[in-house]
Amino acid sequence: MKSGEHFLLSIPVVGWVLARSDERSPRRLAVLAAYGVGLGVLIDLDHFVLARLRVGDWHHLVDCLRNPKRVFFDQKNLFAGTGGMASLRILSHVLLGGVLVALARRVSRPLGALTGSVLYTHVLADLLRDNDVV
Repeated sequence: MKSGEHFLLSIPVVGWVLARSDERSPRRLAVLAAYGVGLGVLIDLDHFVLARLRVGDWHHLVDCLRNPKRVFFDQKNLFAGTGGMASLRILSHVLLGGVLVALARRVSRPLGALTGSVLYTHVLADLLRDNDVV
């Protein structure tokens, strides 16, 4: 799924989780909202590590850093030449997600709930797209 789609999916999830939390500080709610939406998109940075493991160098990351427009306008070709990474992407998200949820839960209950909900939605969306459901 594209980053913009993950961004749009994260917004209602973040809103739902924060509306159900007992957090009332506007500043903390804003920080949690930014964290949740950012996490929903930035968890995909693990793709660069997977590409590095597949091809043996960081050229996919370097290409994006040299030409950041590719990240927004050429997402289909960002990881060309890496072979099939779909199952590795999901595995990586699940492994990272478990660790992030455990760590976030230790910080606070709302942060743990937010992290788990956003990452669950992200992985579910990727699975739905990878299996041509949506």
